[in-house]
Amino acid sequence: MRLSQFHLRTEKETPADAEVASHKLMLKAGMIRKLAAGLYTWSPLGLRVLRKVEAIVREEMNRAGAIEMAMPSVQPKELWEETGRWAKFGPQLLKIRDRKEQDYCFTPTAEEAVTDFFRQEFSSYKQLPVNLYQVTTKFRDEIRPRFGVMRAREFVMKDAYSFHVSDDDLMRNGYQAMYDAYTRIFTRLGLEFRAVNADTGAIGGSASHEFQVLAESGEDALVFSDASDYAANVELAEAVSPGERPAGAETLRKVDTPVQKTCEDVAALLGIALQRTVKSVAIMGEDGFVLALVRGDHVVNEIKLAKLPGLAEYRLATEAEILEHLGSEPGFLGPLNARKKIRVVADRSVAAMADFVVGANETGFHIAGVNWGRDLPEPDETADIRNVVAGDPSPDGKGTLAFARGIEVGHVFALGRKYSESMKCTVLDENGKAVHPAMGCYGIGVSRIVAAAIEQNHDESGIRWPDAMAPWQAVVCVINPKNNADVAAAAESLHRELNATGLDTALDDRGLRPGSMFADIELIGIPHRIVVSERGLAAGTFEYRARSAAESENLDKASLLARLAG
Repeated sequence: MRLSQFHLRTEKETPADAEVASHKLMLKAGMIRKLAAGLYTWSPLGLRVLRKVEAIVREEMNRAGAIEMAMPSVQPKELWEETGRWAKFGPQLLKIRDRKEQDYCFTPTAEEAVTDFFRQEFSSYKQLPVNLYQVTTKFRDEIRPRFGVMRAREFVMKDAYSFHVSDDDLMRNGYQAMYDAYTRIFTRLGLEFRAVNADTGAIGGSASHEFQVLAESGEDALVFSDASDYAANVELAEAVSPGERPAGAETLRKVDTPVQKTCEDVAALLGIALQRTVKSVAIMGEDGFVLALVRGDHVVNEIKLAKLPGLAEYRLATEAEILEHLGSEPGFLGPLNARKKIRVVADRSVAAMADFVVGANETGFHIAGVNWGRDLPEPDETADIRNVVAGDPSPDGKGTLAFARGIEVGHVFALGRKYSESMKCTVLDENGKAVHPAMGCYGIGVSRIVAAAIEQNHDESGIRWPDAMAPWQAVVCVINPKNNADVAAAAESLHRELNATGLDTALDDRGLRPGSMFADIELIGIPHRIVVSERGLAAGTFEYRARSAAESENLDKASLLARLAG
């Protein structure tokens, strides 16, 4: 590829509306151009990178036995009504209407469409397992699209769906096979990543792993053990039980806290550790008012709390509801002296506390020296309802927990029979009985991978692509090609030779000054730069610089080819 015949337009200035490194650099490198909020045109340069990612994804999906297909991006309302998601999916589902007044949606995911295809095409356990996948454009009507293609409204996604007669086969030949394939994909792409236990969320299912690219700018908080392979999204990471409750030693007493409404302020006033205070969170569940208790230095985990009986659709209680049940304003709440019978859910760490401090349900006061069993009944329910913190014991019993930031680029779900049952999809088992197949679904954000890779691999000069993702692995730069025919001929010869070895190489014959040419090559992230110049030809060498290196070096052709082959 000659860059003189390719569209490559870079920018010197950082775009004002770009917030994260990947968005800034993709715009500066000319990889994308904004069409509208959350909608981007991929330039020829950006598309080369996108296609490199797609190729690796396809190769590993095919290697894992998945079969590629293509489903419509626009899908009828009736399919989504079968699963109830037409109403439940929320405002992210872009709904459209055709000239016949028929309702459709621009699909964000394809569980309904693939299940409909399966129930028409498959009828027997003998045809299973089967894994169907596609690489296509999806749309989610994000309320605030941001970070370029990291959180765009339109994006490229690989989604796969497997069907199995048994749950065991789903986990073995579907879920685990895709987990392994994803591990190979992100390894081949040259990314530093972790597979973490995750919540199944709105898609549902019994098991879930997120594949996270590690980057300081990542939106997701990840938890991992410093002594094992344990890793989880903070939403799912278990906070282990702290052990036996100590015996209480203090007397119950009411303390004056006239303006102290937070656990931090109360602890400071009383001169005690924050860990000796209890935070009371008032919520409304399906069966009424609930008080969730966590230690003062901890934070309630909304995902964990919502998994408790009767709390799937919980919300924060209003001030009027708090006053009705507890007789107090927020800031002084606690499980003692409630006006009405309330349900108390205590985090494991709170259930193991003694001589702790809670709100008195009276403005301006807290109660110290509180003990379970003596001053208030044992909690109605004890559960893990908090976020883990750094230094907590790892749930697998090995080491302690630490945190990292990550960008989710892949997700595998064991769906079970949620969709096959709601859509009345069956196959005949070996006994001739109609059964609902178990399903798995497996997504990869292809366009998001591009941005995530940049977040993980960049410096002050631009992008630093892993070899597998770079638009070209190497670029041969020509100095003054019009003034020296020998230089131009040597550059063209080297360009052909490198491509013949299988190294995807471009020839920069645009005739730019060296400084501008090198700046472009660094900005767009080419891993290997080779300069052909009159001085180098005279010495029998080429100037070589790896994108990751601080300095260039002069190599003869044999040494250069050996370096690039390695």
